[in-house]
Amino acid sequence: MTEIELIVDLHRNSERQGPGSEKETLKALDCMDLPKGRKLRIADIGCGSGGQTLTLAKRLDGEIVAVDLFSEFLDELNEKSGKLELKSKITTLQMSMHELTFAHEEFDIIWSEGSIYNVGFKNGITHWKDYLKNGGYLAVSEITWTTNSRPKEIDSFWKHEYPEIDMASNKIKILENSGYTLVGYFYLAQSSWIENYYKPLQARFKEFLERNNNSELARQVVDDHKFEIDLYLKFKDYFSYGFYIARKNE
Repeated sequence: MTEIELIVDLHRNSERQGPGSEKETLKALDCMDLPKGRKLRIADIGCGSGGQTLTLAKRLDGEIVAVDLFSEFLDELNEKSGKLELKSKITTLQMSMHELTFAHEEFDIIWSEGSIYNVGFKNGITHWKDYLKNGGYLAVSEITWTTNSRPKEIDSFWKHEYPEIDMASNKIKILENSGYTLVGYFYLAQSSWIENYYKPLQARFKEFLERNNNSELARQVVDDHKFEIDLYLKFKDYFSYGFYIARKNE
C-alpha cells in the first residue's frame, strides 16, 4: 500500500477524520438565518465519513451533496445514512476539491470542516462563492492561531506546513474582502481534538499495524500521527480550528 492508502486505512471506521463535534456543528448552523418553506441545497466539501454530514441531515430539511476524494469514506457514509434512514437526504460524490463542477448559485449552504486547507483558505472561499446563492452561507473550520504570539517551535512548524495559518481577525478580513459578511466565529474546544479525535485515533494504532504486517511504511504513518498528537498536546493553547460562518453578499 502507498502512504496515502495507509493513511486512509488508518482513518477508516471512525466517526471523523479530524477535530470536531456534533455540538460545534450545530453551533455553527445556529448562526445562520435560513430561508423557511423550501428544501435547502447543501454541499459538504471534504466530508470524510460524514460525522458532520449526518448531523446536518438530521437537523435540516434539504438535500446534501457530500463530496470526498476517497471512496472508502463515502462508502462508510452511505452505510451510516442507510442505517439512520437518511439516505434520501444525502448523495455522495467522489471528486477532488480541485475539480468541483457545481452549477452557478446551486447551494444555500457550503460546509467544510477541517478540509479547506487542501485548496487554501482564500482560494477555497473565492471559488466556492460562485456555487452559493446570493445570501447563502459558508461554514468552514480552518487552522487558526488563538494567540498573537507563540513559541518559535510551533510558529515555524505551522508556517512551513500551512503558510496560510493566521489570526482569526486576518481570516475574517479575507472573508470580508471576498464578498462575505461574517455572521459567527468560534474556535473548537480542546475536547474536540483530544476526546473526539486523538484518543479514538490512538486506539486504532495497534490494530492498524497488525493489519498492515507492521511494515516500515505503516510504522512511519503511526509515528507521524504520534508526532502530530504530541505537538498538539504541547502547544494546544496557541492554535485550534477556527469555525467561520459567513453570508454571501447579495
